[in-house]
Amino acid sequence: MIVHLGPGERLRLERYWRPGRHSGLADPRRQQAAEAGNVGGVTRPRTHWVFAAAYDPMTRSLERAILGERRARLLAGLDGQVLDVGAGTGANLPYLRQASRVFAAEPDAAMRRRLAARLAQAAVPVELSSDPAEKLRYPDASFDAVVFTLVLCSVASPDRALAEARRVLRPSGRLLILEHVRGTGTLARWQDRLTPLWSRLNAGCQLGRDTAAAVERAGFTLERAEYSAPYPRLVPAQPILEAVGRAV
Repeated sequence: MIVHLGPGERLRLERYWRPGRHSGLADPRRQQAAEAGNVGGVTRPRTHWVFAAAYDPMTRSLERAILGERRARLLAGLDGQVLDVGAGTGANLPYLRQASRVFAAEPDAAMRRRLAARLAQAAVPVELSSDPAEKLRYPDASFDAVVFTLVLCSVASPDRALAEARRVLRPSGRLLILEHVRGTGTLARWQDRLTPLWSRLNAGCQLGRDTAAAVERAGFTLERAEYSAPYPRLVPAQPILEAVGRAV
């Protein structure tokens, strides 16, 4: 197990997250334009102690009923060097059994602490880092696969995060996505209304991001893209996009 912490980093209680300047955009066109133009944004290190403590208990039933099946299908057979961006508490690790090595990047110290506790149970070697999605330490063309699962909703700049993914992917490498994305019609309008409160409660998560468009802007083509709405109708964090892409 190898763990890289940021310079001078110590686990400590910090101020609870406050939403960023774009968290409450009501006009989806303005939101998409802001995300497309935010190529200089980097996710600032935040430590969400309460959210991290609640995350696994809160999502356990969802993992069993909905998300685990999708993770297994998306990640099955991944081999070589795999980068898991925004690895959280390590929900992907049980499904990455054929990789030669997994590199797990997680900038939130509270989530990373819980992830580190799981590394001894991993089936393959795992190297843990504190890198934000938009500023990875790895050289160009380092990985056979880059994985984003339920993380592009909360990064400062999806465009820059995906540009970094493309940079570190080898020419034959794959991008794997499992994200909740922007809906249509009434659902999209409710996502815009609820995002300011939702983001406060869920570590900066934005409900209405058009992730497929961001993937294409970053220079990927989607070889497979499946949308589903697996949750009850009143849950705004849907549809779910499950996708595999390659650099054009």
